[in-house]
Amino acid sequence: MSMKDPFTDLEIKRSSGGFYEGHSVEIALLSKSIMVALVIWALVWPANANGVLGSLNSRLLEDFNAFYIIIVGFFAFFLFVVAALPQTGKRLMGPEGEKPEFSDFSWFSMMFGAGLGVGLMVFATAEPLGLWGSNPVVIAEQVVGNTEEALQSGYRYTFLHYGFHAWAIYVVTGLSLAYYAYTRNMPLTIRTALTPLFGKLMNGFLGHVVDVLGVVATILGVSVTIGFGVSQFIDGLYAITGMGWIMDLNGEVPTPSTVGLLAGLIVIMGLSIISAVSGVGRGVKYLSNLNLVLSLILLLVFVVFGSFLFAMTTYATAFIDYILHFISLSFGAFNPQSAAAFDAALPSEAAPFADALYSGATNPWGSFDGFKSGLEGDAAALPESVLASVYAAGDPGRQFGWQAGWTTFYWAWWIAFSPFVGLFLARISKGRSVREFIVGCVFAPALVCFAWMTILGGTAIDLELNGTAEGAIIGASNTAKLFVTLQEMISGGLLSGITVMCVVLIMTFLVTSADSGILVMNTIMSGGDQNIGNKHKIIWGLILTAVIGALILAAGENNPMDALRNAMIIGALPFTMVMGLMCVALAKALYRDGLRQKHAAPAE
Repeated sequence: MSMKDPFTDLEIKRSSGGFYEGHSVEIALLSKSIMVALVIWALVWPANANGVLGSLNSRLLEDFNAFYIIIVGFFAFFLFVVAALPQTGKRLMGPEGEKPEFSDFSWFSMMFGAGLGVGLMVFATAEPLGLWGSNPVVIAEQVVGNTEEALQSGYRYTFLHYGFHAWAIYVVTGLSLAYYAYTRNMPLTIRTALTPLFGKLMNGFLGHVVDVLGVVATILGVSVTIGFGVSQFIDGLYAITGMGWIMDLNGEVPTPSTVGLLAGLIVIMGLSIISAVSGVGRGVKYLSNLNLVLSLILLLVFVVFGSFLFAMTTYATAFIDYILHFISLSFGAFNPQSAAAFDAALPSEAAPFADALYSGATNPWGSFDGFKSGLEGDAAALPESVLASVYAAGDPGRQFGWQAGWTTFYWAWWIAFSPFVGLFLARISKGRSVREFIVGCVFAPALVCFAWMTILGGTAIDLELNGTAEGAIIGASNTAKLFVTLQEMISGGLLSGITVMCVVLIMTFLVTSADSGILVMNTIMSGGDQNIGNKHKIIWGLILTAVIGALILAAGENNPMDALRNAMIIGALPFTMVMGLMCVALAKALYRDGLRQKHAAPAE
């Protein structure tokens, strides 16, 4: 039985001369137009931009929260099946006998730095501490936040956000691109992943749209990552130098000022552009190796001076708990609780005050005591038992609000980041099998992330539990928590040295992320060509800088990260749908290529 050969005639029209030589003019102009329009909007009408992005983001989360949760669960299980099946898992991504381009150490270093480097620096302490105080089990009042009883559920959701699901998102994109590039000799660009479904249509406008969605998602995902990283970079500089002008000292805790953020952004992006011009073989590789070495030193400091036994005990129990709850974490989605549904669940004594009770009872970031203290008039005079029933009636609303504001934010962030990380993973993974790619890029880095979160985050929690920190770490801003933890753990010259090393590590992680993002955007723009002119790397580096800076300014008096987060979640939604189609396309390609092998009709 003969089978039709797969479609591989992907033709991306590229300019033969002029400024855009070697690039797709359509993709470049569409992408630049969208980004320039966003920058102008944020600079000229900052309040309007911030308000519209916030409102649109809230509406999208109401309508698509369940979609985000369920499709990410699907991504993880899809990859587990592909890796487990003998015929698909053993398939080599490259010619028979092809050896991997990079050593295992460099391969892991680059994927670690590009995938979660900055995120781990910012959230290694902030995420476990935050979830220790607020998670679905805490807001359901089954345990009290910031207590020993809340530790298990806190780490359950920490592992969820930085575990197999996060890396599965990256690998869906990366595996799709690598498979077609190295088994069918197709361009390393986003539209390639949909050719099994749409064939020749990917040569036209539809293909341009898919690539543009990838570019836009990449810019916004990288922007949020750099935004968080620059904020921590400024916190670190302040801890070392005490320079007040880079910080806003008027609030309860010092936070990076807008001027400080913009100054840090210019420094980081300048270094990133220089690194991008040097190319992946030198700049990214050497910086990634440096990142991993410095990360191991930081980890060793926490092992020696931190709460290592507490951390390892937590790792073991949290991992078992995570696996036991894996299916419910993957597909347990919540929907908004309407005012009518809340009214119907109220005890009769509270029904006349439904309007006054609704917002407080469904607020995911409050507490029962906060709910009671916020009531006024006759509603505040209701008996304690009735108010407890009212608060219980609002639990579905709190669960939705928490999930949309925390887990779904992470899924959107990783999805927006996935064109960048996925294409980068594909670019460095030629010669590896499908199973090796999935195990190496999903399971191995997730286990390292778990160790990182339990050793650094567990030390911070233990310092709070035993009373050493006295609330100092919990009270610090998210990007300052790492430095406050170090101050509570060590002192003197060692503290100064490790703080400086952390600032260098944050800087190199940031440069690696931005550098890789610039390279990936240009790879998409050039139809998969990895030999990109330096002028385009510089231009996209400047555009990325402008987007981040403009959205920081648009936030005004609000949290500078708000506008970046909102824009990113909005930009991630269309690409989430593209990723769903990628899975269907890859399943079709793997199945049909298996039939071709069986009937001795090899895929091209």
